[in-house]
Amino acid sequence: MAKLRGNVRYRFRSDEHDVNVLLEGDASWIEERVKELGLQGVGWSMPIGSEVQATNTSGVTPTKATPKDELDDSPIGDKPLDMGPTPDPSRIPVVRRPIGQLDLGAELAAIGLQVPERPDPIELMEALDDMEEPRPVQGAMSVDPMAEAWLRELLHLVVREYGITALQTEVIEEVASKKLGNRDGTALEVWLESLFGAGKLVKVHGGDATGWGPSPAWLKGKF
Repeated sequence: MAKLRGNVRYRFRSDEHDVNVLLEGDASWIEERVKELGLQGVGWSMPIGSEVQATNTSGVTPTKATPKDELDDSPIGDKPLDMGPTPDPSRIPVVRRPIGQLDLGAELAAIGLQVPERPDPIELMEALDDMEEPRPVQGAMSVDPMAEAWLRELLHLVVREYGITALQTEVIEEVASKKLGNRDGTALEVWLESLFGAGKLVKVHGGDATGWGPSPAWLKGKF
């Protein structure tokens, strides 16, 4: 341990052996205790209760603040020169329209974006029927690996092809009930809730309907 004077704090910690040593006191007393514990050469120590001198100040000598300086509420002087021009509210465009009259589709088209298109359940059913049977989901947390694999294929389809992040419970039931172990109604909701609880799905609440979307890790098969 480095030779220090005055009050010192010594600390040694080893998670491997579940050891946590913290000593505070005079440097000579700390040094004796460290020798008694056989901790020479390990741990670290630092002075406490003394002023720490700043280093690497580039030749600038810092001045010590006084209580008066700390509580001084006087103006700090002229504003900096790089504050930019004074705000001019008259240059901010004002757009007024009746509530509910915003054409969101037109606004998105004006900036080059497309409005997400709700997939037709019949098209989704046909797309699933044309797919090759996926490999069952791996992992001990999967209750029904094959049904979970088909659900992942369905949600991957709507995210990739339609830009939709969730499907309503009723749509999932209509499109893929047979591929999801013939689950419908309450049985389907309970199963989806279990996937949500496992972090595989996200739940989207919208009015009187509930939607289910894939978590990114689960969608990539990393869950």
